[in-house]
Amino acid sequence: MVTNVPVDVVSKKEALFPGTVHVDVVSAEEAIFSGLAEMVVVPGEMGELGICPRHTPLMTRIKPGSVRIKRPDQGQEELIYVSGGMLEVQPGVVTILADTAIRGGDLDEARAQEAKRSAEDMIKNRASDIDYAQAQAELAEAIAQLQAIKKLRKQAGH
Repeated sequence: MVTNVPVDVVSKKEALFPGTVHVDVVSAEEAIFSGLAEMVVVPGEMGELGICPRHTPLMTRIKPGSVRIKRPDQGQEELIYVSGGMLEVQPGVVTILADTAIRGGDLDEARAQEAKRSAEDMIKNRASDIDYAQAQAELAEAIAQLQAIKKLRKQAGH
């Protein structure tokens, strides 16, 4: 197959593994993921973004939710919870700079349920000394974590 894409646009890794893009998921604490993917799905502010190799460059904010990474050597998607941050797409490279990022298998359902209850109580009681916007943000994060856990269970067939 002959393409008209300049050589400098195609990464060396993509030349070795056609149909892939390099993905980095980084939080303030650590690098969570770095590797090749056939596709990445990211929770953008206006909805989910599906990023495939040679996607148009873009930069956008992301909201709390699940980043799904389809690796070429695995049947199941890798799941990473992010609490928000930025997404940058460049030719051959997708970078997710997350405020917080947690591997799907490391999510704690009991803690997420407790955080959800706590945030709901804060919103219900609406005491003047609480930050209503902060309580709403905490609730959104807890719900996003619970949804990520549900997706993991569905993948595992539970």
